[in-house]
Amino acid sequence: MTIRLLLADDQALVRGALAALLDLESDLEVVAQVGRGDEVVAAVREHTPDVALLDVEMPGLDGIAAAAAVREAVPTTKVLIVTTFGRPGYLRRALQAGAGGFVVKDTPAPQLADAVRRIAQGLRVVDPALATDSLVAGESPLTQRETDVLQAARDGSSVAVIAKKLFLSEGTVRNHLSAAIGKTGSGNRAEAVLVADNNGWL
Repeated sequence: MTIRLLLADDQALVRGALAALLDLESDLEVVAQVGRGDEVVAAVREHTPDVALLDVEMPGLDGIAAAAAVREAVPTTKVLIVTTFGRPGYLRRALQAGAGGFVVKDTPAPQLADAVRRIAQGLRVVDPALATDSLVAGESPLTQRETDVLQAARDGSSVAVIAKKLFLSEGTVRNHLSAAIGKTGSGNRAEAVLVADNNGWL
């Protein structure tokens, strides 16, 4: 039985290389490729792949949000996150979103093909080193609002701009930033964004 695959990655070169590698396997067939997260659900509906391989960082919609959308729209399609960013927080969020597995892009081709087969069977596949890091790192200490505020602060926006964007008062934004700085053990908000980013909390 041939396992039908969809690939979603915003880097055409990476997408092409993955497709070429996976197509070498006699039981795997890439039936669709997209370069944006917000194109995933439509492509899944159109091609009904058995497994969707999603990158985390994509324009339009990140891979974790796309995984949740796929699980809701077409529950028969399984999701495997394949990413450069092996961050513990990403792993936890991906599994919570309904992804069946999480591997990094430098996984050897035979292992990746094997991961796809296992996901297609309904099994769970997680990069072992990442699983260990995730247990050690624990869950994000940030509340949803603190996460939103740090996300908005990523591009260096002023408190006033963040407040307007999130429909909050400037005082509330300052409070959330202060709490996030404290929880991440940072000296300022730029450091807090970096720490949260590196842990995959954003």
